[in-house]
Parts: sequence; structure tokens; C-alpha cells
Amino acid sequence: MSAQSLMASSLKGDHIFLRDIQLADVTFAYQRWMTDPEIIQYLESRFHPPSGEELKRYVEANIADPDSFLFAICDKTSNRHIGNIKLGPINRLHKRASIGIVIGEKECFGKGFGPESVKLVVAFAFNDLNLHKLTAGCYAPNINAEKVFTNNGFKREGTRRQHSLYDGKYVDVIELGLINPRRRCDG
Repeated sequence: MSAQSLMASSLKGDHIFLRDIQLADVTFAYQRWMTDPEIIQYLESRFHPPSGEELKRYVEANIADPDSFLFAICDKTSNRHIGNIKLGPINRLHKRASIGIVIGEKECFGKGFGPESVKLVVAFAFNDLNLHKLTAGCYAPNINAEKVFTNNGFKREGTRRQHSLYDGKYVDVIELGLINPRRRCDG
């Protein structure tokens, strides 16, 4: 078992748990998420929804990458894989990484699984990996994503004006950040 696996095995919340993603997670359900226009509407993959083989290659690449953690988000009551959350790539020099998340099962929307997943990854990044800063970004129309991060302490750090094409028009991208309170450094 890898060091990543040992650390990931402790990521348990009240309603969900996070575990290392596995190639076996690339199922019909996972592929359905990544081709569903409602689920991928704010993801770059909407321009080229991945095939099953592309998803397998993506998962394999993340499993092999020591600077990224791709976790399966699983519902505690059913053990069902309902989404993914990624931490990385990790910049080891600056001790920072970005977070991205997708909840794939529509009946799980609005149940708090996103915020709980981010909370677990933040604790893992700061407590286990001793990172200094985490970043995230979202399209301005994706109000729910911004709330998921701000409810976990992230602050709006900037706006990239008309940065991305969404629904036929250019929209702003909101940049968010969170600094590890135990690693603050002025300089």
C-alpha cells in the first residue's frame, strides 16, 4: 500500500468518505457523469466529453502522479461512488495545490457532499501534506461552487474578466484561495 493510500484511508466525514480512485471506478456511471451536459456544464471537458478509454487514461495518469491526489467521493450509507475531488498538481517548492470537484450523481446535489469533501481535502492538505496554500476557481455563474469553497474558508482573490466561454458568451472566472493558518508567513 502506497503512502498516498495510507493517508487517503483516513479521509472520513459524517456523510461521505474519500478514497483513492481506482481503475475499477471507471464505470458506465462515471462515463455517464462526464458526458451529461448538466453535470459537466462548468467543466472544460464539456468541449470534448471523454470516452471510456480517455477516462481510464486520465485515472491511470493521476494514480501514477505523485503530485496529484484523485479521490473518489463515496456515500457512507451506500458506499457508492458519487463524484471525484482532485488535489493537485502539488507545487512542492511553493507548497501549494489546487482543488477541483465534481458530484456526478444528480440525486446527491444539494446534500452537502461537496462542502464535506472539500473540508476533508483541506484538512488532508494542511495537516498531512503541510501545504501552505490551496486554490480553486469557478465560473462566475457557478454560484454553488463558489459557496462550496467560501463556506470552507476560501477567500475570493481575484476575478479573471471574461476569461472563459460559457453558454455562448464570455464569463468571468472567480479565483479563490485558502492559506494554512498554521503556516502563515509574511515575506
